[in-house]
Amino acid sequence: MASSSPPAPAPDPSVVAIFGPTASGKTVVAEALAGRVPAETVSADSAALYRGLPILTAAPPAGTRLAGGFDLDAEVSVGEFARLAHEAIDEIVAAGRTALVVGGTGLYLRAALAELTLPPPPEPGARERWARLYDRLGAPAAHALLAERDPAAAERVHTNDRRRVVRALELAEAGASLAPERDVLWTEETRHPTLIVGLDVEPDELDRRIETRTRAMFDAGVVDEVRAAVAGPLSSTARKVMGLELVADLGEAAYEPLLQATRRLARYQRKWMRRIPGLVSVPADRSADEVADAILALGRPGQRVPAHRAGSDG
Repeated sequence: MASSSPPAPAPDPSVVAIFGPTASGKTVVAEALAGRVPAETVSADSAALYRGLPILTAAPPAGTRLAGGFDLDAEVSVGEFARLAHEAIDEIVAAGRTALVVGGTGLYLRAALAELTLPPPPEPGARERWARLYDRLGAPAAHALLAERDPAAAERVHTNDRRRVVRALELAEAGASLAPERDVLWTEETRHPTLIVGLDVEPDELDRRIETRTRAMFDAGVVDEVRAAVAGPLSSTARKVMGLELVADLGEAAYEPLLQATRRLARYQRKWMRRIPGLVSVPADRSADEVADAILALGRPGQRVPAHRAGSDG
């Protein structure tokens, strides 16, 4: 009997994605990695897309792709971000370098790495119109209407989940669905061979880092920065930047509410780490250099991050 040949080794990852909660050290770890392999960084942070709020958003260093690319009055959808991220990653990989995709927003990270089927943005006023209908009809009748228009979405959404019922009705009207036929959000599919790592910091240490970062933001003048920003036009997506409204409304008194809100966000991000398919957790209670070395050592044989890629100048 002829012996079967061994399986071909997995290709080297041309993309390394770094996910983690706020204050876990994503930016400095990416910088340490870029000092070890020929690489460029792509931001997958929805807040860092905007210029004008470098303190509030803890903006990544100059040269990071997609960071600070939009004025605060620009509407930026996930679909627009995905298009720009794919272009940037493809350029980096085509040049023989490793693309370091860095962020703490699970949806944006997956949108950068994969070809997601993204629903269209709502038409102006559509969400408010469907919300009024939900309230007028009541939850059971609104959900029954959804079941008529999009049975698959109705199966996914609880009758009393007002926000998602409204969104599902809005999508059905636009010819889309909250339950697409093929949903790759929670699969391991990526556009390029990719290593996904999650920076894991113990909760007590993470709380300490968040407190240090929040105090540093106020010491650096975040109140003046935010007041200058809100004096001009802001898009609806820019208004969602975490802490913007809090600091605009409360000034220096926003410190404690922002600290607590950031800690809640970090707990949510830690939950995302458990949901991202293929993610490898890396302990990050140590120096950025040590974390970077641990990332470089990850992977199956043949899947380690190459020290020098074809076409690199290193």
